[in-house]
Amino acid sequence: MNYEISSIIRKKAHMMFNKRTVLATALALAAVCSHAHDLWFKPSSTVLSKADWVTVDAAVSNDVFFFNHRPLGLEAVKVSAPDGADVAMQNVLKGELRSVFDFKAEQPGTYRVAMVAAGVMGGYKDAKGQMKRLRGSVEDILKQVPADATEVRVIETQRRMEAFVSVGKPSALAVTGKGLELKPITHPNDLVSSEEARFVFLLDGKPAANLEVELVADGIRYRDGVDAMQLKTDAEGVLKVKFPRPGLFWLSTQAKDQKTSIAKATERSLSYVATLEVLP
Repeated sequence: MNYEISSIIRKKAHMMFNKRTVLATALALAAVCSHAHDLWFKPSSTVLSKADWVTVDAAVSNDVFFFNHRPLGLEAVKVSAPDGADVAMQNVLKGELRSVFDFKAEQPGTYRVAMVAAGVMGGYKDAKGQMKRLRGSVEDILKQVPADATEVRVIETQRRMEAFVSVGKPSALAVTGKGLELKPITHPNDLVSSEEARFVFLLDGKPAANLEVELVADGIRYRDGVDAMQLKTDAEGVLKVKFPRPGLFWLSTQAKDQKTSIAKATERSLSYVATLEVLP
């Protein structure tokens, strides 16, 4: 009888340990996921044979191309026609999980949907040694830092996110020479899974060598893991990609340096994201 009771106790203890382990693991994963938010555009079409409407979904999510966090703010989003003219966004809607807008692609050539944003972030330790975060404009951040603050860190941020839609034959895409940019060798609207694509990444107009680039295919919800492709640019900033299959892909890369344009910032953090559609 004592052996049976002891066995039952051991089994219950083992079950409680397993539950605590599973719970701890779930909490840890949740904590990680809460900081792994991705920004993206998802156009209804990227290649059009004639003038037509295009709908764009935009969101911030835990999983690429899956609405599960919050809508993307559209204040810094702009649509440009092939001739560089601004295109009005129609039927703009901000929902609980995504933002949506339409635009009419009428000119032959390539339209660019872009979000270009600059800002400042950082942190400091207060008089009690507690770490405090900084967010906002340069003026706001400087006002937030108390006189007795220590370990003050101000980071200049630059973010660019793009998607491309072509009517008929794709047209050339210009670069600004500012921040982190993609300069196509293979046009983003001329990608097929059977051919290697090549892009040049530029940092302030110069080739960004050894830049780590991540590619994530749509459909994360329907597979066991993210299954991201980890790539790197060569010495000339060229990225060579052989897409594993047709579909939408989320391209992301980041860079850091000390080339700040803000006097109080000691570091610059840059990011680039693009939505690419690969055809069979």
